[in-house]
Amino acid sequence: MKYTWKNIPRYIRYVILQASYLFLFSVIFRLVFYFFFFKTTVTGTSPVLKAWYLGLKFDLRLTLILMVPVLIITLIWRNGFFHKTFLRRIAFWYFFIIYFVLILLYALDLGHYAYLALRIDPNISRFLLSGERADTASMLWQTYPVIRAFIGLLLFLFLVSRLLMTTYRRLANQPPKKITNWRFAGWATSVVLLFAAGIYGNFAYFPLRWSQAMFSRDNGITSLALNPILYLVSNLSVRNDTYDLKMTRKYYPVIAKYLAVDSPDVDKLNFVRTIAADPSRRKMNVVLVMLESTGACVTSMYGNPMQATPHMKSIADSGILFKHFYVPAISTARTVYGVTTGLPDIAMANTASRHPKMVDQRVVMDQFHGYEKYYLLGGNTNWANIRAIFTSNVEGVKIFEEGYYKAPKADVWGVSDYDLVTEADEIFRDAHQRNQPFIAFLQLADNHPPYTTTAGSGDFKKVTEKDIDMEKFKQAGFVSIDQFNALRYEDYNVGHLIDLARKGGYLENTVFIMFGDHNCALNPYHFMPIPEYELGSGGVHTTCFMYSPGNVQPAVVNQTTSLVDVYPTMATIVGMPVKNYTLGQNMLDSSRAGRYAFSTFVKNMQTYIAIMGDRYQYEINYATQESALYDLQGDPLKNIKLQQPDTAKALDNLTRAFYESTRYLMFNNKK
Repeated sequence: MKYTWKNIPRYIRYVILQASYLFLFSVIFRLVFYFFFFKTTVTGTSPVLKAWYLGLKFDLRLTLILMVPVLIITLIWRNGFFHKTFLRRIAFWYFFIIYFVLILLYALDLGHYAYLALRIDPNISRFLLSGERADTASMLWQTYPVIRAFIGLLLFLFLVSRLLMTTYRRLANQPPKKITNWRFAGWATSVVLLFAAGIYGNFAYFPLRWSQAMFSRDNGITSLALNPILYLVSNLSVRNDTYDLKMTRKYYPVIAKYLAVDSPDVDKLNFVRTIAADPSRRKMNVVLVMLESTGACVTSMYGNPMQATPHMKSIADSGILFKHFYVPAISTARTVYGVTTGLPDIAMANTASRHPKMVDQRVVMDQFHGYEKYYLLGGNTNWANIRAIFTSNVEGVKIFEEGYYKAPKADVWGVSDYDLVTEADEIFRDAHQRNQPFIAFLQLADNHPPYTTTAGSGDFKKVTEKDIDMEKFKQAGFVSIDQFNALRYEDYNVGHLIDLARKGGYLENTVFIMFGDHNCALNPYHFMPIPEYELGSGGVHTTCFMYSPGNVQPAVVNQTTSLVDVYPTMATIVGMPVKNYTLGQNMLDSSRAGRYAFSTFVKNMQTYIAIMGDRYQYEINYATQESALYDLQGDPLKNIKLQQPDTAKALDNLTRAFYESTRYLMFNNKK
């Protein structure tokens, strides 16, 4: 072993030793946290061991990220690293500063956790605000052993300095080992690959992400699995997303009246509405099917000239079609967040699923008591940190993802939709045979570049330009034949799902609701009743239909509905008593007039927040705050804000009420 170690170039040994010291340093603080601060209500050792496993991977990632600059320097100068004084000084001061910052942050994290039972985040800066610094300083002085901590810090930095100098000198005093360029290339490649693997941190398509630490709803387990410094950095990237309590209270009466809140309270900002139990309702299974990139205008139910979705149309004709269904944003991750939490994802820096402070929500799906809960995705739930939306909010949810399925991956998005549907049916049949009701979120993905399609059961055939009417194709808005075939393939798999449910015997006891996550990129189209392409709303106007033979009577709902309404509607249909803390409502409640859907979209390269209703669309330019009112039953491209000031004012208040309430709830709807 000694011989092998000596054969490694000394500059690479230097990197390995310093990385080991840094990693050990993080592990020591993890041990301190575990033995002196860690508390959990979870029984059994398995969650704790998993938290340790993930935590050590995060610690290793932090270590290797911090070591990258040193690795680059040593690989550039090689043995010259030990003969140039300026390099020695750079390395020494770099590590000295790193250890100084790390020990301060780790100590701050432990104190913060002892005080609030939370890992540090950017909100800690509130203790340094003007007017609070004196109180904060007094609290620290009276609560913590400040002098002993300061002496301990100095002693630690002295020991670190000795370790840094001793390690450098011992290696510098060893004779340099000259190696060929080929051997150097081999060592360099090996070390770079090891660094990359350690930073990536996962045996999966997506890298290690903080959402994996949220596999449990227990705060102690999650805190043990996180690395506090990486968690802090992940929060820094989204710190501009916040809320305004004053503005929330200003518009609260508007949204409380619109939602028909049970007990409006502008001080407590109560949004709760109770959905009462209905014993007369059957305890049916519920399956949500997210249709990737399936806007309203591309489907057969809305008059698209190409009639690409005959299966969907047949199902919608036999069920309930929601003609004016809107999603809050053009993003798959935002749709998954929006439908699950009942809140539009209006995070500006990134999607809310990637925001550690926004994923902890009180959701309706969690309140389906007595139901097994499933989330099925053909790929990996590390994508966009989607895992956290479910594991943080839904007790006992079973996640089926890449690695579970028998079928091989078809492309970057995992197994094909056909294989996903086929294996989902096996899960649904098993629950049905056990007389176990279930609620499932099934996420299709193939109607998305690279537009992978398979032969399905052998009868799905792609079409070419020779097989279709190209004049109709141009009118339909599609940008390519591949895009058109992918939509046809999605429609094929929707038909496959319903066919399997019928054969499996659970169709009659299941209510399906299928909805698009957003529209796809299209060429201009003009066959829809309103010029939604020009208005900008076409991107968020998606298909939505419900199907349950014998339970749901065929109908067309013309009132405006929203993605955030899905779960409250499904709870009502199956008679499940829930408390609705979200902005969603029952899509089938015909007694509620004047319904609007809140959305954000980009038009002319500018972002707008807007509400769409049966007659009016009102929008506000996010940057300039200029607004416009359009009469969808009149001249829909003419701004009539000045002609109808009262309507404009009322809708301006409602738009801002949606926006401010959403911002508030994303941070304050925690369990």
